[in-house]
Amino acid sequence: MRTRDFSQAPAQARAGAMFVGATRYRGPLAILRLLPAWLRMVRDLRRMRGYRWHTVYWQFPFTLGTIAFFADRDAMLRFARSRQHRRLMVWVTDGNRNATGGFIRLYTAEPDGYSNGVWRAESPDMAHIPTFTPLASETTGPAVRR
Repeated sequence: MRTRDFSQAPAQARAGAMFVGATRYRGPLAILRLLPAWLRMVRDLRRMRGYRWHTVYWQFPFTLGTIAFFADRDAMLRFARSRQHRRLMVWVTDGNRNATGGFIRLYTAEPDGYSNGVWRAESPDMAHIPTFTPLASETTGPAVRR
């Protein structure tokens, strides 16, 4: 059901901002050299006020990425300024020695969303929405047909 109350939902659903990024490393040795600094950075990340949740993903052959959720954009940007994050970014961007590419995208959550069952603050019922959320070109969404 549509909602603005995510108080009963998992940490990532309570986030207001999301970071998606990835780095393509030079090779397996670069990834091994990265590990100590990355572990320190993740330790700091988990301790930061406003941190909600994160996960790491891998793409063949040497790309590691992170998806991280924060309470709001300011919490996300405060983490970007942290000492361990800055150190890691300096290491990553040291010419082409350690990495050959990277990207970062920042996203902000809409206030409205959907929750159901035990993750729904208003009611533990499981139910479908009666109408789809309208597209930009619509004033109301069409009915959901079962």
